[in-house]
Amino acid sequence: MHERRRRGGGHAGHGRGEAAHAIAQMPWRIPLNPDRPTEPLPPEGVAAIHDAAMRVLEEVGIDFLHPEARILLGAAGCSVAGDNVRMDRAFVMEQVRKAPRQFDMTPRNPARRVTMGGGHMCFVNVSSPPNAMDLDRGRRVGNMEDFKNFMRLTQYFNCIHVAGGYPVEPVDIHPSVRHLDCLFEKLTLTDKVVHAYSLGPERVEDVIEMARIASGLPQAEFESQPRLFTNINSSSPLKHDWPMLDGAMRFARRGQPVIVTPFTLAGAMAPVTMAGAVVLSIAEALAAIALLQVIRPGLACMIGTFTSNVDMKSGAPAFGTPEYVRATQMTGQLARFYGLPLRASNACASNAPDGQAMWESMNSLWSAVQAGVNLVYHAAGWLEGGLIASYEKFVMDCEVLQQFQRYFDPALTDTSPEALAVEAIAEVGPHGHFFGAAHTRSRYASAFYAPFLSDWRNYEAWAEAGSPTTEQRANRIWKAILAAYEPPPMDEAVRDELAAFVARRKREGGAPTDY
Repeated sequence: MHERRRRGGGHAGHGRGEAAHAIAQMPWRIPLNPDRPTEPLPPEGVAAIHDAAMRVLEEVGIDFLHPEARILLGAAGCSVAGDNVRMDRAFVMEQVRKAPRQFDMTPRNPARRVTMGGGHMCFVNVSSPPNAMDLDRGRRVGNMEDFKNFMRLTQYFNCIHVAGGYPVEPVDIHPSVRHLDCLFEKLTLTDKVVHAYSLGPERVEDVIEMARIASGLPQAEFESQPRLFTNINSSSPLKHDWPMLDGAMRFARRGQPVIVTPFTLAGAMAPVTMAGAVVLSIAEALAAIALLQVIRPGLACMIGTFTSNVDMKSGAPAFGTPEYVRATQMTGQLARFYGLPLRASNACASNAPDGQAMWESMNSLWSAVQAGVNLVYHAAGWLEGGLIASYEKFVMDCEVLQQFQRYFDPALTDTSPEALAVEAIAEVGPHGHFFGAAHTRSRYASAFYAPFLSDWRNYEAWAEAGSPTTEQRANRIWKAILAAYEPPPMDEAVRDELAAFVARRKREGGAPTDY
């Protein structure tokens, strides 16, 4: 068989091309969190939240706004009255136990395989903001050019492992065909695992087929293991709506993973107490996961947490708060109790890539580390409670993500004789220094984390360089990356087939915009 033509550049199939030289970054790898999780709840606290969630499912029930979902759950023994479904705890636990504790997702480039579960921790680009922002052009409504630029940044940074939802909504593309253009760009500009929205049957079927075409695999082989995923949100309180359920059910039938993430803001769509908000979140998530296991026993599912609080003065969502941190940690305990991988977010409420943005993001990220989170959504680029995708914040967040990856490095806790360095201490003695010690000289190049964004110069050197602030340095970096970016390789025939599919579906009208 002759070798097929390929488009695009890149090193080792990673599509970095000359952009690899824009900054010196850490190599691609899936971080492994070695820390014991933080567990604010004693065992009886975990049991109390579990019991309360089960009572909600048994006594109150969840509205499933999808007739087929209600039929399936009724046939499985649940109590159905109108839209409301009540299910007993034995049924729920039987279904939840069918979901795997760990699973892999393999995109079109197998070298980009990611693992969900255990100590693995993957990071996802910002997803779904309606607006984009940078220092040069300010805040603006999202468009396709910004969408493509954020996908290029997603591909470039090795610390971003998954190409999640639309990094910004391209409102200049009609909703009926937006999913076609967006998935085409996502599948050609990146070779990482992709997410697909559950926003109606046509969109779901289109994007799954596009991911299959991009993989170059026949349908049976494509569906034999996880390749892409969807994330659904409940309509809190106590409701799963039709488009989300329909999409999740279609993914389940095709053997593709589903993350169920209730959006529970304490004081608004959830009880004002954090324990009550977590109870509601757990009940809503497990109800949908039980349905998906009825449809396809053993389906890879994840539980998601998006439990935070609102500003009780304005009603605006708040993120990266002490309450958010505790809710994430508590949900981590419950996820381990149920044996489910966990998703959380790098969320903040700041309107600019400033100090507030970074301390709220650090709170969010540390809570994810402490909770044993496996997939961090919105890991780079999120501002204004999810209403802005920021170029500068994307770069700033990636600096932090790399630092977390270095924090996980086993070298930092190495206690071998060489690491203990008793001989080096004796060599230097009380009157020398370690700069010139052989122990230092043999290790100095890789001994410590080397930032690409942080500025460690003294004040005089920094001032002489023009006193560039963090966001100004980030501005220069994203521009350098985009200027040098090259897409990852793709088989010419596969790309042509993908383009032909998009063209055909556009001629057919794409997806309806009203249901």
